[in-house]
Amino acid sequence: MPQRSTKERIMATALQLFEAHGYHRVTVDQIVQESGTSKGGFYHNFKSKDELLYMIHDSFITYVLDKAQQAYEEWHTPTERLSAIVRSFVMMFEHYRAHVTVFYQENLYLAPDYFDKIKQKRDRYKQMMFKVIQDGIEQGEFRPEVPVPITSMAIFGMINWTYKWYRENGPYTIRQIADMFADLVLHSILTEEARRKEEYARLFLKVKKS
Repeated sequence: MPQRSTKERIMATALQLFEAHGYHRVTVDQIVQESGTSKGGFYHNFKSKDELLYMIHDSFITYVLDKAQQAYEEWHTPTERLSAIVRSFVMMFEHYRAHVTVFYQENLYLAPDYFDKIKQKRDRYKQMMFKVIQDGIEQGEFRPEVPVPITSMAIFGMINWTYKWYRENGPYTIRQIADMFADLVLHSILTEEARRKEEYARLFLKVKKS
């Protein structure tokens, strides 16, 4: 395994410390000591502890946004796009669970300019989900009786809460959980006609034969 850079070591250590003790209880000196780096190395990579917190937040939000854009471009129907976006969102926890935990614990402590940058990316992600849901309704694939924002925020809420309970050593892999969430979402919002389409059968969980 390649050796991690100073920046990567600092971010990984800060994640652990922020998650365990909270942002304000952790000092730059602690991060430097625990990461086996130096203050010079810290300030070469980060302007401040505040910028470090921002970069922790930005890394996972950029990841999910890029994956959602990739899913949107790769697939051509709202159902396929939504399935891929949900799966990629859940799969994010394989690498970024600690980042999400720190985000929900500490995001209010971000400086206004950093907070605005994060909010812009979160809003882009939200609008992409809104568009997929709206397209699905207009094309007759998604149920129209639930407003687009309610459907979208319900999906976000269900997936976001995963950071609270997901563990790598749990009974299900993150890929299995991603498949289950996609199945739940699609069965909730697809019209009966769309659910019966043969080309969508691969998107659902398979019933295990006894």
